[in-house]
Amino acid sequence: MKLNVYAIPDNVADKELKDKTVVLIDLLRATSTMLTALANGCKEVIPAAEIEEVINMSKNYEKDSYLLCGERNVQAIDGFHLSNSPLEYTSDKVSGKTLLMTTTNGTQAFKRVTDAAEVIICSLVNVDAVAEYLAEQQNDLVFICAGTGGQFSTDDVVTAGAVVHRLTDKLENLELNDLAVVARTLYQSSANELYSLLKNSAHYKKLADAGMKKDIEYCLTLNAAPVLGVYKDGVVKLADEVKS
Repeated sequence: MKLNVYAIPDNVADKELKDKTVVLIDLLRATSTMLTALANGCKEVIPAAEIEEVINMSKNYEKDSYLLCGERNVQAIDGFHLSNSPLEYTSDKVSGKTLLMTTTNGTQAFKRVTDAAEVIICSLVNVDAVAEYLAEQQNDLVFICAGTGGQFSTDDVVTAGAVVHRLTDKLENLELNDLAVVARTLYQSSANELYSLLKNSAHYKKLADAGMKKDIEYCLTLNAAPVLGVYKDGVVKLADEVKS
């Protein structure tokens, strides 16, 4: 099985996704937030690239059936129900709701995966669930990191490394591209010191400076939301709720 990791969505050619299982990662914070919402009983998450797109989609839903969610440049969006803090997505707020979400980096990546055979949502908060699922698959794997502002983001790559590390123990003949090897090594050397690794990274510092250290702490908690999220037909749902 081949496993390729890409630092940002723009590095991936569409043809490289055909017949592949894609793993989408935006550790800080979109995929962590989506997975938390799913774990806390939301009906589904619908990612969108633009604020206007989310607002227009909301016109198709009954008033109390959805929530407007997301952020721009770390900050909450005026008029939205929730920001992009996973700590806001408690069961009393999201249970049974459709979440219409747009974020600066994470939801943009969904535009690039239309040719994939399957798309899995990944973060450290569900790392073991992802690894266990992927170990049973036959497709080659493509990990797409959302990055930050179109640039490499250490937190996303080390998250990919956490999954690759687990898969290496589960699978023989796993063929890794160079970034997959680097990601695995980065995680293995820093698994017990993720804060030290990330504290000087741009995305970490941006969130910390905005007073969001509790969000960071949560997003770095292994298996805090141990569910498998699948993106299909424009919607993110729990895997067992997605029809084949």
